[in-house]
Amino acid sequence: MATVAGMVHNRTREEDKKGHGKNHKDAASVRATYPIPAACGIYYFEVKIVSKGRDGYMGIGLSAQGVNMNRLPGWDKHSYGYHGDDGHSFCSSGTGQPYGPTFTTGDVIGCCVNLINNTCFYTKNGISLGVAFTDLPPNLYPTVGLQTPGEIVDANFGQQPFVFDIEDYMSEWRAKIHGMIARFPIGERLGEWQTVLQNMVSSYLVHHGYCATATAFARATETKIQEDQASITNRQRIQKLVLAGRVGEAIQVTQQLYPGLLEHNPNLLFVLKCRQFVEMVNGTDSEVCCLNVHSPKSQDRYPGILSPHHGSANAHLHTAGRWTLQTAERFGSESPTCSNGVSPKNKSKSHGGAGMGGTKYPRMSSVSSSTTSSPSSINSSESNSSDSMESQPHSANRSQENR
Repeated sequence: MATVAGMVHNRTREEDKKGHGKNHKDAASVRATYPIPAACGIYYFEVKIVSKGRDGYMGIGLSAQGVNMNRLPGWDKHSYGYHGDDGHSFCSSGTGQPYGPTFTTGDVIGCCVNLINNTCFYTKNGISLGVAFTDLPPNLYPTVGLQTPGEIVDANFGQQPFVFDIEDYMSEWRAKIHGMIARFPIGERLGEWQTVLQNMVSSYLVHHGYCATATAFARATETKIQEDQASITNRQRIQKLVLAGRVGEAIQVTQQLYPGLLEHNPNLLFVLKCRQFVEMVNGTDSEVCCLNVHSPKSQDRYPGILSPHHGSANAHLHTAGRWTLQTAERFGSESPTCSNGVSPKNKSKSHGGAGMGGTKYPRMSSVSSSTTSSPSSINSSESNSSDSMESQPHSANRSQENR
């Protein structure tokens, strides 16, 4: 006894090719590759009887993993089947129970597993036959068994439209579940806890600035938001400034939108000032971003005139777009002054020495003028060079006259 399973028109076909079929030893079954998913709720498949063969000893049902496949479904433990020769249902036993009509060539038999109440019922040509099995275990496989020669069936797992209106059945059960949820009794104390939980969730969303989510949650739960939406937006703005490292701007905006808040919370102001100092050292705060000069070699940042590369881009050394000799001499001979007005104690360490941690800074008097130098200085140098060139022929003529 043997069966052949193949794909015919996107449907699974099973055919009994040989065997006498005189007793149960000639039977054989095939089952699906995967079990019924536990999360699907309702599972349905149909089997069309292409040919009943000689006697129509066919079984359609379910079986667990490990069940003997050399027997029709329903005869062994954890196996369930509906047989076509007598219309009996078999539940883990060789003795069947009267269930429905027999089926033959051309009939379509459906098997529906309801995982909500763990029941199974069959359909014939789109008509339900009622519940066949109850208290079904999980992880069952769709199974089809044949016994006599010439039996051919096609299985449809959804690749083709079903004869039975499974969508209507699912809608019916969906309405039942919704009704059960709606009718579930809620005690007074449970209602109080529900209000507390809703207020807790709402306050969390408001505190962290999830304005849109808090509004949607309040609309769904019919509660009120404890804070104005504009205030939530303002706090989001301040939070973004702090996260971006612009603590100085965050302090200013806080003082504008919430006057007296930082004055009444000195610890909060101190924490913000400490964070601002860290951001200033890193060069990310807005107060020092405009003074930062990027070093091309070390990739370090130096605020203002502390940069080792003084050039035309330094705003402290420009006076109406010109270099001044007095400014250059002052910065070349004196120690730099910090932006907060505090001067170093040791004034002997200048840019020309080994101050600032041993780093040698070039004197401003030795820095060559860049392309941003004033036109007057360029013209002056050009005129001096031209005067020197003109004076050379006169000196040459005088030397010839002396000779």
